[in-house]
Amino acid sequence: MATPARDEQASARPGLRLAADTGGTFTDLVLEQGESVRLYKSSTTPQDPARGILDAVALAAADLGRSVAELLADVEVFIHGTTRAINAILTNATAKTALLATRGHPDMLLLREGGRTDAFNWSYGYPDPYIPRALTFEIDERIGSQGEVVRTLQRDGAVEVLARLAELEVESIAVCLLWSIANPAHELTLGELIERHLPGVPYTLSHALNPTLREYRRASCAAIDASLKPLMSAYLQGLEQRLREAGFAGRLLMVTSSGGVIDAADMAEAPIHSVNSGPAMAPVAGRHYAALDGLSENAVVADTGGTSYDVALVRRGRIPVTRETWLGLEYEGHITGFPAVDVRSVGAGGGSIAWIDSGGLLHVGPQSAAADPGPVCYGRGGGEPTVTDAAVVLGHIDPDYFLGGTMALDERSAQRVIAERIGGPLGLPSNEAAAAIMAVATERMISSIEEITVNQGVDPRTAVLIGGGGAAGLNAVAIARRLGSPRIVIPQAGAVLSARGALMSDLMSEYAAAFFTGSDDFDHARADELLGDLRGCCLEFARRATSSAEAQIELIAEARYRHQVWQLDVLLRGELAEPEGLALLVEDFHAVHEEVYAVRDERAVIEIVNLRARVTCPLGGGAADAVALEQGGAPPSSRRVFFSEAGSVEAAIWRLESMDVGTRIEGPAIVESSFTTIVLDPGAVAERAPSGSLVIVPDARERMGERVGSSEVLS
Repeated sequence: MATPARDEQASARPGLRLAADTGGTFTDLVLEQGESVRLYKSSTTPQDPARGILDAVALAAADLGRSVAELLADVEVFIHGTTRAINAILTNATAKTALLATRGHPDMLLLREGGRTDAFNWSYGYPDPYIPRALTFEIDERIGSQGEVVRTLQRDGAVEVLARLAELEVESIAVCLLWSIANPAHELTLGELIERHLPGVPYTLSHALNPTLREYRRASCAAIDASLKPLMSAYLQGLEQRLREAGFAGRLLMVTSSGGVIDAADMAEAPIHSVNSGPAMAPVAGRHYAALDGLSENAVVADTGGTSYDVALVRRGRIPVTRETWLGLEYEGHITGFPAVDVRSVGAGGGSIAWIDSGGLLHVGPQSAAADPGPVCYGRGGGEPTVTDAAVVLGHIDPDYFLGGTMALDERSAQRVIAERIGGPLGLPSNEAAAAIMAVATERMISSIEEITVNQGVDPRTAVLIGGGGAAGLNAVAIARRLGSPRIVIPQAGAVLSARGALMSDLMSEYAAAFFTGSDDFDHARADELLGDLRGCCLEFARRATSSAEAQIELIAEARYRHQVWQLDVLLRGELAEPEGLALLVEDFHAVHEEVYAVRDERAVIEIVNLRARVTCPLGGGAADAVALEQGGAPPSSRRVFFSEAGSVEAAIWRLESMDVGTRIEGPAIVESSFTTIVLDPGAVAERAPSGSLVIVPDARERMGERVGSSEVLS
């Protein structure tokens, strides 16, 4: 089932651009052309994700009165974000992959870095390595830390190992040899041998993919990447072929976990960049919408989908990135080893299942009804109560206006399952049981926001809360009240926030070089040489991508105080070939360290571990600044809605598409659009901003006299 929205205005620009984001429940599509930006949703088809994309394209074509072929023929750029890679990892559906390691060091993926989330809890087993030891093979060779050849690679032994891999029908190979970042000769030789003796088997060389210190991180990165190559290559080739057959003749780009996009062919070569890529687009859009009404440079961006609740931070207009991206729990999962947008996720979306444990406690998630069968109210065979079912029972979601009325919901079934599975065991009537489900889901969401704000020294009271995803508005007010956030912004395109962010993103790539030196004995010549090489890689990417004249290059040093374990990223302001450039680096590192850890040590020696270069090539477009949807000031209707603090009350029901700019609403009220429902609890006040967003003061009773949408940021 799918539904179109009306137009969102944008500044005039030629060409037609599409962005599709395949989520766990819905596939979002955003179409941009000149003054028009249109939004669409269709059901995700887990067994054939490309089908869901083409269904959304067909919906867009029908809405425009054109055939799919006619529409796709005019598309210049098609940007795609997918959960295909992360789902394959979570369901163990990746390729059968082998790891080649230096003799004597086969346990890199097993021993990891020695961490445990609970050092003294021995009640759970040690996590399994990403690639089992049975598929880990030792290669007789050794490179020293200075790049010297300690033992020459024994080619005959390596060929024997490859013959064994052929017998085992290995589908992909990861190669991680000690100190290949100092001298990659042996990894390169293994690559040549693989191509000769196992033609067609994809492989990943750790030094080429992620030239960084720490063997575990390089090994984990190479293993994840190699395991995804057969799957993602087939998926991307199949998707492109089906789009071409349907009439698409433009450029296919893929969303990356670092908040940019790259060509589909480049993604197939390094599919690890697609892991957790979808949530990385939400903060790109969130940053835009936070600044649009002059609200704040700081924002908490929450993207509530059908399966998960993804949270990211925008700080002083920049989107923080992290190298500590784990697939699963920290230390128990697997680290990607790449800089990625810092996104935290919990299983608390619209399809998250509510359940009661053996002790009688209510939980929500992480299990999800997903797209198939979906919540009980969808009428597709689901049998477990979900957050969406609770919202229907509370009257927050109109069962006759879901997805703009194109999908009718079964309210009676939702009431029955909540009464049987939750209300009965807890001794609560259905509406109170539904409210309890929403409250538990809200607490889980708040915990994830506190992890990325309070736990990192950021006061959420200084940040605007950006609500994205189809279920964002159900409890955004409750979340903001608990956090003390001064404003909530629900963009008109908020229900498809990640897909909208994809059209605001830029072509982006990053290159790295291992460089270990100290500020007391700095190798200026080597630093200058490596930075020159990195600049060259960036310019070559820009030349291939668009135009080198448009490229923006950032140079970054990964640095730390001597004897520290982890390093911090510092943007370079000067040339490291000169002492003045080093002095600026030292000064900036002290400032960054103080900001992150609240301490600085002016006397300590600073070590530089790696140098990186990030190149950004603007694609243009994606900056919708105004909205005019069916303006006309239609009067609101009303219906009975249940709130925990007020009970069952008569609430005004507004259509977002019919609200004039400047319209002011006081809760209790519900604002509905074709894609989402926004719940205004009693005491909340909302106003339609010139941008088209709905700007909400979560508790006007505590902020009387303030103008909604003002540029002031409370603290």
